[in-house]
Amino acid sequence: MTREEPTEAAGGAQLSELPRGLATPEPEVGPGPAPTTASGRLVVALVRGVHGLRGAVRVEILTDRPEQRYAVGSVLHREGADDRLTVVWSSAVSDGPGWRLQFAEVHDRSAAGDLKGVYLEIDAGPDAALPRGAYFWHEVVGTTVTSTDGTVLGTIQDVYRSGGAEIYTVAGGDYGEFDVPAVRDFIRIFAPRRGEIVVDTIALDLALPKRRRAPDDPDRPRAPRRRTGPRRARPTSAAASGTPPAGDDGDAAERPNPFDILAD
Repeated sequence: MTREEPTEAAGGAQLSELPRGLATPEPEVGPGPAPTTASGRLVVALVRGVHGLRGAVRVEILTDRPEQRYAVGSVLHREGADDRLTVVWSSAVSDGPGWRLQFAEVHDRSAAGDLKGVYLEIDAGPDAALPRGAYFWHEVVGTTVTSTDGTVLGTIQDVYRSGGAEIYTVAGGDYGEFDVPAVRDFIRIFAPRRGEIVVDTIALDLALPKRRRAPDDPDRPRAPRRRTGPRRARPTSAAASGTPPAGDDGDAAERPNPFDILAD
């Protein structure tokens, strides 16, 4: 599945604009035709819910040109299907993200419910080409990320938006999983098509996680061993002081009585 979501690696700018703020763009690679799916389509929306009783749906925007892609008369398709979905009404959601779309082929709420969770595609045409320096999200995912000193930090696992900025999720390296905002302060080189993204680990304040030692690690500290064998009995307080236990008549009979001497 190829989403029509160009990434621009510059926080806060419009998605249709060129990247701003990256130290090293990818000058040797022109925009060219937009990558497409095997069917020659681009995914432009994800149906998130149903709106009203007449079959309208609420979609998540997966394109930088919703006004064009969702315009009345546009034809969309279910992902992997040839059925046409002709837009007869569309409007941006005023109280939240997304758009609301009405299709000529969907007449009621029940039919609209069948579209929930479905990706919607368009047939890719000449206008699918991206501006120079812009990339589709799927071109960024899988790119190796290194630090400024050449240390491999992992690969891009996911791309998402937060507060209007793009965030790249990196995982697979010694630093574990971490996010990189798409701004110049953190990204020094951004060239996904040649497989190169360089980030500043100091600016990101990355720290290596504490390494957990394996049970068979020879350097792992060991607990003190307990002594084996029979345990020695502790002497009682009476035995330790040398005083015979009270009530021992046999020991008392053997001791001389000092009053016997006075009687003689």
